Parts: sequence; C-alpha cells; structure tokens
Amino acid sequence: MKVFPRLKSVSRAVHEEQEREHDDEVKSLCTSLTVWRKSLVMSCKGFTVIDSYGNLVYRVDNYIGRPNEVTLMDASGKSILTMCRRRKLGLLDSWFVYEGEVGNQRRSKLESPICCVRKHVNILHGNTNVKAYVYRGASLSDKRCAAFTIEGSYAHRTCKVLDECRRVVAEIRRKEANTKNVSFGIEIFQLIVHPGFDSAFAMALVLLLDQMFS
Repeated sequence: MKVFPRLKSVSRAVHEEQEREHDDEVKSLCTSLTVWRKSLVMSCKGFTVIDSYGNLVYRVDNYIGRPNEVTLMDASGKSILTMCRRRKLGLLDSWFVYEGEVGNQRRSKLESPICCVRKHVNILHGNTNVKAYVYRGASLSDKRCAAFTIEGSYAHRTCKVLDECRRVVAEIRRKEANTKNVSFGIEIFQLIVHPGFDSAFAMALVLLLDQMFS
C-alpha cells in the first residue's frame, strides 16, 4: 500500500515523540547520585556519595593506594558491601563482592560472594569498549555467561552497565555545571541508577572500576 509522504512524516514524528516521552519517563524514575572522589574523614582517602537532595548516602574511608579490601558504608558508617581482591596463580586480579563487612571475624563469608568482577583484557581481538565482566557468585566463566558487562571509559567518566539483554541498568556520567565555564573535572561525577537496579551495588562497581583504571 502506498503511503503519502505527508502521512509518513507525521507517523515518524509521532513515533519519535512517543520514544522521547518514554525516555523522559525512564529518566524520571532513575536515581541520580553525585560521587565525589574524596573522603569526609580527615587523613583518609575515599569517596562521598550524595543524592539529588544533598543527603549523604554512601561513603568510603579506607581507600589508600590499591587496597586488597574496600568497604562501602552507608551514611551512618554501617558496612553494606565489601570488595576483596584475589589473585590466582599469577593471573589477573579478580574482585569478589560480599554483603556487609568481611574480616577476621567473618571469614566464612568468603565462601559465598554475591558476585565476582574481572577486568577485560583485549588481546589482539575482542570488543575494546568492554571494561569488565560481572559474574554471579564465585564463578569466573565465559564472558558470554556474564550477568553484567561494563562498557565505556572510566577515565573519562562515561560508562554503562548492561545486563544480559543489553539493557542499561546504570551509567557513569560527567557532572555538568549549571554555570557556564565551570567544570567539575573527573573527581566529581554522576552515577545514574535505572529502576530495579541496586544503587549500592552500582556504587560497588564504581569502586572496582576505580581500582582497575585509576
């Protein structure tokens, strides 16, 4: 059936408008966090995370050099997630994420991590845009079995976390200033968490990217 150019143009415009409305609806449901690569505690290095209302949400204070253990805390200082670095047979570092605090008193937790994260290394071939793979539990399986894939550039603060269906569940973006000619640089950036994805886990991935690419 022949479609008149005018009707075809109107149909395309309606479709594009519907897509914009859908995108706006999704954006309104997203959680926007501001991440500051600085600890609020004197003599400590870490991260401070605040929400869109200026409230403290997460903090990291034990961040000196490249530690083998990093703890993400809530505003009151309670441990939420702990990331532990492991190296096996001289291979690349793997990071395992556990609930709460993992220390000498809770070594049994090391047997049941939430997930493990491995930095992607491009050797002659592969997707150079991929930065890391996230696997469920403690298994380091084939990249096709990854629960999440992280793509983009952490150095430029432009990353996306994609699920198995290639849907974006979290994003790292440069923070834009409302005033012209003002730049936050890379020490202050945004973490956008899409509906249904845990913001604490998204922040844990930010910490691991910082370990891998800073």
